[in-house]
Amino acid sequence: MEAARPRLSILVTGGAGYIGSHVVHHLLDAGHAVVVLDNLYSGHRWAVGTAELVEADLADAERLRALLESRTFDAVVHCAGHIWVGESVRLPAMYYRNNAANAFWLFELCARTGVGAVVFSSTAAVYGEPEIVPIDETAPLRPINPYGASKMMAERALVDIAAASALRYAILRYFNVAGADPRLRVGEATPDNAHIVKVALETVLGLRPDMRINGADYPTPDGTCIRDYVHVDDLARAHLLALDRLTAGGSSVVLNCGYGHGFSVREVLAAVERVTGARLPVTIGPRRPGDPPQLVARADRIREILGWRPRHDDLDRIVETAWRWEQ
Repeated sequence: MEAARPRLSILVTGGAGYIGSHVVHHLLDAGHAVVVLDNLYSGHRWAVGTAELVEADLADAERLRALLESRTFDAVVHCAGHIWVGESVRLPAMYYRNNAANAFWLFELCARTGVGAVVFSSTAAVYGEPEIVPIDETAPLRPINPYGASKMMAERALVDIAAASALRYAILRYFNVAGADPRLRVGEATPDNAHIVKVALETVLGLRPDMRINGADYPTPDGTCIRDYVHVDDLARAHLLALDRLTAGGSSVVLNCGYGHGFSVREVLAAVERVTGARLPVTIGPRRPGDPPQLVARADRIREILGWRPRHDDLDRIVETAWRWEQ
């Protein structure tokens, strides 16, 4: 049984989006006072539940400064950002502005206004094409796309700003996130979605004509990319545990958020067919620029440091919660 938590005042950027909204609901369930900052570019007003919503853009420097100076926040969870690898290759400047430049100003303001802790949503894309898989947190950071590069820049800024101030941080490097809140309060509703489980389920529902595999000639057993799929509910709980650590005076930390094993694109599609009972129409397309063949976490550290114990480490379970949400 988890110990009782002190009630904290927490700002969640991007809290109306997919991952951010799940984090918000976990924070609300734990009794915290939550303010969400979101421009609703890809998020939804309904997704924040009973949290206070401030509709604003991180790029609005004065609005952000006024918000942080007008309240006393114990912590900031920074989930806002652009997330699509392919889009980052086409529109790199947008990713560097939103994921890096906006984060620089946010982290600086956190240090200036006395925020004690920041939990930052980073990504396994910072590793690029790792030489050793599973990937340890100490692996070299060699991103191969602007998405990963922009997140790496934000990580470095947070580390340096914290070193020059009293700010402490948890950098959480997400692997592939999927699934939905088991209570179906929130789920993946991001428009123009490219996540494989979401796309496959929309194909089953007839909302897309077919399911395209982006490359079937990778150096993997079945030729398709392998990823470490983590349930969004487990991921959201990791944020809560990271906040517990930091607000109790724990030191800064960088952690992989994954289960430590991977599934190929074909294996994920097979799971979708098992769960839904439908046959997916599949086409094979070219490789997507910026996609490494394999990203699987070494996940020992998050379990040891945060005491994180996944509750949904099962591919069919991940797909099943996503399917119930889609329906």
